[in-house]
This record gives sequence, C-alpha cells and structure tokens, in this order.
Amino acid sequence: MSNYEVRSYTDTYTLYELTEESTQSRILVCPERGGIVIGCQLNGLELFYLDKSTFEHPTANIRGGNPILFPICGQLEQQAYEWNGQTYAMANHGVARTAVWEVVGTGIDGEASITIRLRSNEDTLRSYPFEFELLFTYALQNGELHTRQTYKNLSQADAMPFYAGFHPYFAIDSDKKIAYDIDATRYLDYNDNEEKPFNGVIDLEDLVESVTLLDVKTSKIAFPVLQGAKVSLSYDDIFKYMVLWSVKDRPFVCVEPWMAMTGELNRQEELVMLPAGEELHANLTISCER
Repeated sequence: MSNYEVRSYTDTYTLYELTEESTQSRILVCPERGGIVIGCQLNGLELFYLDKSTFEHPTANIRGGNPILFPICGQLEQQAYEWNGQTYAMANHGVARTAVWEVVGTGIDGEASITIRLRSNEDTLRSYPFEFELLFTYALQNGELHTRQTYKNLSQADAMPFYAGFHPYFAIDSDKKIAYDIDATRYLDYNDNEEKPFNGVIDLEDLVESVTLLDVKTSKIAFPVLQGAKVSLSYDDIFKYMVLWSVKDRPFVCVEPWMAMTGELNRQEELVMLPAGEELHANLTISCER
C-alpha cells in the first residue's frame, strides 16, 4: 500500500485530502473556495485555525486556513487604484481568494500532490485588467507542505503588475506574546503607523491592525504554536515582507509572507512587473517540529 493517498469527498464543497501515512500528515484543499488549504496536519498536529461557518458561507471571507493573495496583498485606499488613466475597484487581498479554481491533476508518486489552476475571466478582468494564469501545486512530502506557485502573464504586449502573498492562520495556545525567529530588526506598526525596533517578540493580543516586519534578510521564520510545537516557514526571496496579525480573543496568529506592503498598487513603487508572455515561479514550505 502506498505511503501517499489523494482522495476527494463532499463536505459543503468538494474537498481534496492529501495524506502521508508515515508522518501522520494530512492536507485539505478546497479549489472552489479560492483554492484554499483549510487543513494542514503535519506530524500528527493540526496547525491551521478555521472558523468553519465562514468557510461554509459561500460569500463570506474565510477566517482560517491559508488564503491565496493575488494580485495584491492587503488593502487599497478606498478599495480602488488607477492604471493607465482608468480607475478599478478591488477588494482586500485581490481576486484569487474568492475565485473558483479548477483541478489540473493529482499525484502519489513520491509525494501526495494536487495542482490547481486559475485563469483570468470576466469577473477578474473587471477589477484587474490583465490576462493571467496561476498554477499552484500543493505537495505533501516528509511531513512538509510545499506550495509551488507559477504566475503567468498571458498578455502578448503589456507587463503585468502584482504582488502576491499568503495569509495562513496558525492555531496557538492562549498567549499571543510570541517570540518569532527571524532576522528582522524593525517593524511598521499599522496601529499607530510608527516604525519601531523589533526585538524578536510581538504581543498581538490587543492590536487591532497588523504589523509588518521590515529589513528581513533571510527568507524564513519560526515560532511556537500548540502543544509546544514549532512551525517554520521558508519561502523565496521575492516575498520581502512578513506580516503578523490576529483578532482579540481568537486562538490564532496569522504569519504572512508578502511580496510588497499593503497599498502598493496605489503607490506603484515596488510592484512585481512580469513581462508579457513570461512566468514567475515561487515556493512556500511549511514544516513543524514536535
């Protein structure tokens, strides 16, 4: 019997379950709700928080799992931006997290994997006037979740601006005064818009808005979660910022790698500009030590 399995079943939506028996690991993916991973059990421990009522409601923003952020991370001023003299409306975190993705294929050869795809369509073009294709492969191997990303500009003429990211909700014990193992020395606190020194510890419990870690040199972060376990995220250098956020009295912290800071499509100072006909590849790996 194979160490790996991929199966699908219905629980409000069609879910795909990836399992790795040898490490007691399991990943749950819902393509039709933004291509989201809603469950991430590694080495026998479920890492993700999920408010299931927000997942089951067809139009609610899912509070939990790991939403995909594209073509923006965060918010825009008045939820709008201007491009080539025209104004476009765009909701927080972009169009991918509310779109229906399609399954391209699954595999159990050396890993349990699923590849999903999102192409630009009438809905996305209303707020983001660029032809694109996203291909994401979720792969479970050796007790780690790999998210292999391909961003394609399908245009034959124009460069495509974007800054993608992720918004994983990690379940924690009650204390949100957490030490983060990352080499940042400063952070921007959006609660008072002040830049502050970072000493490795942030208490998110009473913060309404997020904080963004700046001047990160090494693309990895580690921090404690439930039951004394430690989660590590490693990712490509194009994810230059790390955003931390939570909600008071909710047992989670969001630890979010972003390619640019919130509002970048308004500023247009450090956008990723993908040339016509080209593609960009990136990876995010989540692991857990117990």
